[in-house]
Amino acid sequence: MRDSRKPHPRSAGTVVVLDFETTGLSPEQGERAIEIGAVLLEGSHIADRFQSLMNPGMRINSFIEGYTGISNAMLRKAPPCAEVMAGFARFIEGHNLVAHNASFDQKFLDAELGRIGSQRQGVFACSMLVSRRIYPNAPNHKLGTLVNYKKLKSDGIFHRALADAEMAAHLWVALLEDIQRRHPIGDVPFALMQKLARTPKASVDSLLRRYHQSSGHGP
Repeated sequence: MRDSRKPHPRSAGTVVVLDFETTGLSPEQGERAIEIGAVLLEGSHIADRFQSLMNPGMRINSFIEGYTGISNAMLRKAPPCAEVMAGFARFIEGHNLVAHNASFDQKFLDAELGRIGSQRQGVFACSMLVSRRIYPNAPNHKLGTLVNYKKLKSDGIFHRALADAEMAAHLWVALLEDIQRRHPIGDVPFALMQKLARTPKASVDSLLRRYHQSSGHGP
């Protein structure tokens, strides 16, 4: 487990980008998290990292082993989910959260925190939904496709939590920079990114123009 355990100040320009590897698709069906990876993003800089396998107390099937590269033998040696999630709750304290396909990671985060009697304070934004608005011409909006489409930094490893979290962080920075290039609005608020994710593609430019005007940056 990597966790600096340093207290991080609240900042509107600071987010935690996270990714879970899991035993299946839904915690409501009894599936569990088996790995968490996250980075603390301050502006365009990765300031801290958190990564750990986590033992769910159950075997994973051969498909998940092949998909993630995480074996049952690796999980037997891993700390229990409760221990990992207690550390992760401290890591994300005071920060908003970003994930690619955030509805998936949000469900598992809330379920695993709930098991230890905890809950998150920050809110989520989805880099996948925002990318659909900002990069409508991408072949698709899977994380790996977007990394190649934008020629972002990557070590070529997918479906391991920390590697995916780092790539999602690079994508988040690219989204912010591309929005700023198209519409000179200065710092892009987290709430605006959340709103973009819910805005029809045809209305994205008008939304950003309205924000630019309302924030006193232009006519």
